[in-house]
Amino acid sequence: MAAADPAGGDVTGSSTQRPGTPPPETAAPHSAPAHAGLRERKKQRTRMALIDAALDLFLAQGYEETTIDEIAAAVQVSQRTFFRYFAAKEDVIFGYVTEYDRLLVEELAARPARERPFTALFEALRGLLRAIAEGDPADAARFRRVLRVVEATPALAAAQMARFTATEETLAAAIARRQGVDPARDIRPRLLVAFFTGATRVAFGQCARQELWDPAAVAARVDEIVAVAHDDLRGWI
Repeated sequence: MAAADPAGGDVTGSSTQRPGTPPPETAAPHSAPAHAGLRERKKQRTRMALIDAALDLFLAQGYEETTIDEIAAAVQVSQRTFFRYFAAKEDVIFGYVTEYDRLLVEELAARPARERPFTALFEALRGLLRAIAEGDPADAARFRRVLRVVEATPALAAAQMARFTATEETLAAAIARRQGVDPARDIRPRLLVAFFTGATRVAFGQCARQELWDPAAVAARVDEIVAVAHDDLRGWI
């Protein structure tokens, strides 16, 4: 009897070899990786379809008012399928945003060692925003819609602050490694990162209030805010 494959389709429940097929040890060496790659692509398509459907519903009727059943129904999958990809409704938002956090850390690690720490952080963020703006239009559209949903939902905005704390810890550890200091003894990496993320939150907040959701517009506003922080606040400290 056939059993459902989590990635879609059926898999056989019997190990009986079909006539005319090679035994497993002599099967085409690339068939299993090809099948696995196809399954991963299908899973990724399902995940993105759930994210897009959820964002559409959040913007149309509100985050709090949208149920998981409605999101699953919009993609014509079961609630069980939804929970294969997301542990909770807010993970539709923050699971996607966390990927940007990971890319930011990668951008920071790729910055030249000679750069000053604040410059490296700023250029890493600028590189990430540029990649979003110049990349897949669908990704840029999701980025805009995620910002709109978070800004419109107090519960998500509060959760976003908690997420910032975790991200700051990761960035502070990366800065400490760059500078060759112990973050448990040297407070400077945490102070620097807190200053940087504070400046970027001000920039993102201004964009939200002016309804500037395009990644390129956000990047330009971040440039302006960071320039003020870098050039004009020295006399205030």
